[in-house]
Amino acid sequence: MATEKGIVTSATQSMIWIKTLRSSACEACEANDTCTEKENFKEMMVQVENTLDAAKGDHVVLGFNTVPLLKLTFMLYIFPILFLIAGAAAGQAAAPLLKLDQSLASLLAGLLCFATAFAIIKKFNTRLARKKEYRPYLVRILNRTIIPR
Repeated sequence: MATEKGIVTSATQSMIWIKTLRSSACEACEANDTCTEKENFKEMMVQVENTLDAAKGDHVVLGFNTVPLLKLTFMLYIFPILFLIAGAAAGQAAAPLLKLDQSLASLLAGLLCFATAFAIIKKFNTRLARKKEYRPYLVRILNRTIIPR
């Protein structure tokens, strides 16, 4: 499980919006001292279920499961490359049958399969976004804001 700290900016009974910085991963990175990307980290807003009755101003810890994250990483980075390679190989094998130049057939089939991989990813994106295991969740409230009545 990976975690990230944030501040609740808005809350309802069922949902909260949390402002967080993408920074926790940097703390353990070996290149932390020399990294130029730290300046590019921006605040981001995350919407999660309000399972701990958090209120506006609370400091909270978000969590997300790493196994689904690894699946998504594979889907976004490795899957298209595998399709590209398979398409290029299929194009090269089919070129003599279609009486085409092997390089051209390999290029065209590789690009077609690469584009197909992203179409598949886009199709599954909506379905995966609905699954609870792919969403961040509240782990705990660090500091509760006391609102005077």
